[in-house]
Amino acid sequence: MRLCHAFNRSSRHRWVHGIFATVSWLGNGIVWYALMLWLAIFEGRTGRLAAAHMALVGAVGVLVYTVLKRRTVRERPFVVHAGIALGSVPLDRFSFPSGHTLSAVAFGIVAVSYFPALVWILAPFVVLIALSRIILGLHYPSDVIAGALLGLLLAQASFCL
Repeated sequence: MRLCHAFNRSSRHRWVHGIFATVSWLGNGIVWYALMLWLAIFEGRTGRLAAAHMALVGAVGVLVYTVLKRRTVRERPFVVHAGIALGSVPLDRFSFPSGHTLSAVAFGIVAVSYFPALVWILAPFVVLIALSRIILGLHYPSDVIAGALLGLLLAQASFCL
């Protein structure tokens, strides 16, 4: 909880809140859908394969985190703890796991596996998405860690299949 409070307190600075609210909003899917579209249109056969792979991983990721959220029913930090300020409107009710982080890690790994040069852009973006969820009071650090691990497992499993 101390870590959760510390991260959330940083959002009281308007510029911090603005940056992380924007990153979180971009992590809703806008960047990932735009990247899939770009790859499919401009990167030839490999780009189309990468975009399709990302779309399939994304669909399974939504299914996984939706089922987990409905089963764990963990309330978000801003709901349970008066000291946590809500910094952005949540997309759904429950906290565990972080769907933004799960998706960002899964999409990032798949995209970088096809186009390694993207690591310099996507890795920092994925980290910022994960941090944004805690800073904005939407998730506990454990939600974000679980989301990241699930995203990693999902991406790795997709390559095995």
